[in-house]
Amino acid sequence: MAAVKRKDPALYTLTAGSVAGAIEAMITYPTEFVKTQLQLQDGTKGAARKGVPAPKGPIDILVSTVRTQGVSAVYRGLSAMVIGNTAKAGVRFFAFEQFKDLLKDSEGKTTGARSVLAGLGAGMTEALLVVTPSETIKTKLIHDGNSAKPQYKGLIHGVQSIVKAEGLGGIYRGVIPVMARQGANSAVRFGVYSTLNDFVKSKMEPGAKMPATYTFGIGAIAGIITVYTTMPLDVVKTKMQGLNARQLYNGVFDCGWKVFKNEGVLSFWSGATPRLARLSMSGGIVFSIYESTMTVFRRFDEDSTPIRT
Repeated sequence: MAAVKRKDPALYTLTAGSVAGAIEAMITYPTEFVKTQLQLQDGTKGAARKGVPAPKGPIDILVSTVRTQGVSAVYRGLSAMVIGNTAKAGVRFFAFEQFKDLLKDSEGKTTGARSVLAGLGAGMTEALLVVTPSETIKTKLIHDGNSAKPQYKGLIHGVQSIVKAEGLGGIYRGVIPVMARQGANSAVRFGVYSTLNDFVKSKMEPGAKMPATYTFGIGAIAGIITVYTTMPLDVVKTKMQGLNARQLYNGVFDCGWKVFKNEGVLSFWSGATPRLARLSMSGGIVFSIYESTMTVFRRFDEDSTPIRT
């Protein structure tokens, strides 16, 4: 009879996702730093005429930051990002597998719309548990570093200061746009990845192993599509998590309206270039490392040996 493979233990998906997230964050962080800087600067129409410096492009920001503050400045907020990304990716893959298991069809498969729904659930779960606090802290650390007299002395002091000044709600600033963005991110990313992955496998010999380059390429394509479909949510999220967000915006819709009114519709794609660089690399890196780590776990797990039925 056909060999039936047991379901991967939840701990494996959680650990493999965490490993992938940590490595991806360390490799791609400079692009995240530049993207955040682009979204935080004043892009108001006519700002340059009022004496405010005109918005810089990604290369200008990177070069000027390194020139005036040193290479280490490009990694400001990295610790919050690595910790957050490690937990985020772990929760994302764990939650995706759980939702996918719940949404299987009568043949035990999760394809098309079911994969999108599983991704949506995974993204909203990671946003609530991990992403909102970690990205709020990261954004505030980067924004504070732009001040003439920065008030935060690193990650721990920054967290303590934020909680002291704003309460626990201070690190959950922008939770609604974060949940919307992460839900959309994961829905698109997992939906595209699963669809392309199934398509490529259908063209391969039965039982053939997917080459790592294919996995990386499929993940990169999923990342690229994710960027342009979810960028407006990312911009609103960043604005809501800035240092002066409480004074500037009366909620998510007010923030979105003010961005549109004062900066124009194209500002919703501000930072798209560095985010594209990050998510295309991120998609390739995360899915490749996740699949490789799961392969190692399965190899050493006696319970993953096929059971004859």
